[in-house]
Amino acid sequence: MLSGVLVVSAPGKVILHGEHAVVHGKVALAVALNLRTFLRLQPHSNGQVTLNLPNIGTKQTWDVANLQLLDTSFLEQGDVSAPTAEQVEKLKEVAGIPKNCAVSEHLAVLAFLYLYLAICRKQRTLPSLDITVWSELPPGAGLGSSAAYSVCLAAALLIACEDISNPLQDGDSISRWPEEDLELINHWAFRGERVIHGNPSGVDNAISTWGGALRYQQGKISCLNRPPALQILLTNTKIPRSTKALVAGVRNRLIKFPEIVAPLLTSIDAISRECERVLAEMAAAPAPEQYLVLEELIDMNQHHLNALGVGHTSLDQLCQVTAAHGLHSKLTGAGGGGCGITLLKPDLERAEVEAAKQALTDCRFDCWETSIGAPGVSVHSAASLSGPVRQGLGGL
Repeated sequence: MLSGVLVVSAPGKVILHGEHAVVHGKVALAVALNLRTFLRLQPHSNGQVTLNLPNIGTKQTWDVANLQLLDTSFLEQGDVSAPTAEQVEKLKEVAGIPKNCAVSEHLAVLAFLYLYLAICRKQRTLPSLDITVWSELPPGAGLGSSAAYSVCLAAALLIACEDISNPLQDGDSISRWPEEDLELINHWAFRGERVIHGNPSGVDNAISTWGGALRYQQGKISCLNRPPALQILLTNTKIPRSTKALVAGVRNRLIKFPEIVAPLLTSIDAISRECERVLAEMAAAPAPEQYLVLEELIDMNQHHLNALGVGHTSLDQLCQVTAAHGLHSKLTGAGGGGCGITLLKPDLERAEVEAAKQALTDCRFDCWETSIGAPGVSVHSAASLSGPVRQGLGGL
């Protein structure tokens, strides 16, 4: 059993190209976003397990002895990757979630309890743990925050129960797991995602586990080889939207105008494939002109997404503001508000980037300068973490 403090992190994600077209069998490219969720696990001998989620103001504690008495046979899954509705109902009874608890808090607690009981149930006694999870990712913005949460929980609990080893060696500041262990982390993270979302695609937890970039088409996920880490501005318009309604809108437009919309979806597929080719080229031999191609692809895709009806005036404003500074932007995710990404070329003047960030902030948008193609789930030495992250993890 783990004896000291464990710190893990996992990235969020953005869709680079292919949103909405992917619903109709086309290629989508997802990339790991270097805004991360962090988890601190402290083993105890106090007979309790505590989950602290400071971002959403939730903290719950359970007596291990009481959890030990539960009939956890309902967690027997075989090869099934998802808890059933009946199992989730039993978890709710176990969780003791307050009646006034928000849905996001309720689901986060359920996902934790499911993973804790399912992963740790093979132990002679359930472990006493104090777990704090804190994130740089805004929740509900389509940036994979729940997947990063599930990946962190899965990795930490698997280490705590010695199903995988801690790859961090003395003197390391950060380390990652071998492929076999990443497969197991992703397997359990997907189960956690099923508790939260019901029927997710598996893309978010996969990109959070492996990092970098991946392509997704008709249920098949494959990682891109060594994609470059690209600098971006990530902008949250803070306009709420319904993914379900936006997906239905595109489907209705396809039914109404098949000869117009079908070619748009095919064109978006071609944009995704061309971007995949350019990223591979950049990994092998980077050149300035490749950024010009990426900018063109961004512009074309944004126009196509507007034609599909998933744009929004806030996203138009984002594109106009960044264009005034010579930058290229597109929505990422469902559209209808939400987030957008802006590519930053390596030769950009610092003053131009700062001016664009200020202009976006003046629009009352939230804006981060970050990178895509970030590393996947990782384990850290506590001493290596920056001040803000240490604070978020309870002053490690």
